[in-house]
Amino acid sequence: MNSSHKKIYNDHNRLLKKVEIWKFNNQKIVFTNGCFDILHLGHIDYLEKAAALGKKLIIGVNTDDSVKMLEKGKERPVNDEYARMRVLAALGFVDAVVLFSEPTPLEIITDLKPDVLVKGNDYTISSIVGADIVLQNGGEVKTIELVKGYSTTNIINKILGK
Repeated sequence: MNSSHKKIYNDHNRLLKKVEIWKFNNQKIVFTNGCFDILHLGHIDYLEKAAALGKKLIIGVNTDDSVKMLEKGKERPVNDEYARMRVLAALGFVDAVVLFSEPTPLEIITDLKPDVLVKGNDYTISSIVGADIVLQNGGEVKTIELVKGYSTTNIINKILGK
């Protein structure tokens, strides 16, 4: 089995057990989420900065169906959920990748209670799903400045000559 496979958690209970071990060892848990359809510089910059906020980085990834619910376009996602998870799991600074099928990762955030919840600065802290739960449990909620001009939509439009 490839080492990236070991970072993919299809079973939320298995991930929760792993997180308990990390917390027991005082390893700060950082959580973020997204579609990560076509991994690009903006994603890498964002995820590296998120990883630097703690010891363990967990990424929640939208299932294919939940990406479609986000109305990113009828052809999205370009890459299926397995491919998106494997690419993220292959990154050295990523410790766990988990799918969520709900419109938001609220359930995972509620279960994991990360020490740090991170989103891009296109969000305000008050608009970040799960911020209240993380703050109530003594954690932090942070936003990270995004690299301008990089988005999956922009890449797709460039390829299509739009």
